[in-house]
This record gives sequence, structure tokens and C-alpha cells, in this order.
Amino acid sequence: MTNSVFIDYLQQFNSLNQQQIELINSHLICNQYKEGEYFLEAGKISDQVGFIVDGVFRVCYYSNKGNEITRYFLHEINFIVDLNSYNKGIPSSEYIQSVTDSSVVILRKKSMEELSKTIIGWDALLSKITAISLSEKVARVSLMIPQDAAERYDFFLESFPKIANRVPLQYIASYIGVTKSSLSRLRRVNVKKRASK
Repeated sequence: MTNSVFIDYLQQFNSLNQQQIELINSHLICNQYKEGEYFLEAGKISDQVGFIVDGVFRVCYYSNKGNEITRYFLHEINFIVDLNSYNKGIPSSEYIQSVTDSSVVILRKKSMEELSKTIIGWDALLSKITAISLSEKVARVSLMIPQDAAERYDFFLESFPKIANRVPLQYIASYIGVTKSSLSRLRRVNVKKRASK
């Protein structure tokens, strides 16, 4: 079941035959992450790509002052990887942490290289997926910058409607750049605003 979700996603970008599907499946690893566990920690080199089948992850880092900052969230049917670390073989500067209990399909770097050699069109398929993922990531991060706190909270609700009630308040507060108490006020105002519509 877990593998089929991943294969169905790939099929949107490139038609795969049964032999190719079986080969991909033979390389897939299915991992479970408990809430709070890390897919990747800062200082470690990323050597695997994950695909979220169920659950929510956040990408975060620590500021110079030691504050934990959430850069963005990723939920079902999204890839998780630090591309810079993965491609260049350098230590990651970020953490990728499971916010909920999660199921992830994993391809190790060695497997990716094997599939690249064996499946015609594999690299083109990955390029399409990477381009989409990067544009979504840029939109999530850059659109936040010029907005005030209320606008950033509205943006969060619009961008992540599936996870607003699944993520602890402190992570949302960190993502939109406010304190937890400020976020509580924003939520109250937002509820009143929606109720009056």
C-alpha cells in the first residue's frame, strides 16, 4: 500500500512498465517515524530521499541566538531531502523532524544511482519532480517575508490547510515569526473574522 502511493505519484510524470515498477519497489525502504524523530539532523550528510505517505514534517534550524526557527512544513505526497547536502555530499545545516507519527518511503542514494543507470527517463522524471518541489518551497518561504503577522498566519492557513490542526502551536509560531502568545491572539482574531463572514 505504502509503495503503491509512491509509484502512483511517479506515474503522473512518466509512464512506468511493470518491470520498472518491480525494480523501483525492490529498492524502496518503508520507515515509520514517531512524533519528534528526525529524518535528518544538522551536521549529518543527507544520503537518502524520503517520500511522505502519511504524516507531517518540518524543516528547521537554530539561529545565531539559539532560537529554533521553522522554515516550512511538508505533508503527505511530498519529498523530504536536503538537496544541497544530498547533491554535494556536505553536512546539512537543517533538521528535518517528524511533527506527527509518520510513514515514509525511502530511496538511498546508492539506489537512486542504480535506478538512474537502469531506467530510461529516470533522471528526466526526477528533474520534473525537483523543479516542482523547489518552486513550491520558494513560494512557501519567500511569500512570507513582506507580510505582517496576521497576513503570515492567513498565508499559513491557505498554504497548509491539511495540517493547521495537526501541528503544535509553537512550530506554527516559529514559522510565521511570532511568539506562542501572539499566535494565540491571532487565532482568536481569525476565528472571529471567519465567524462574521
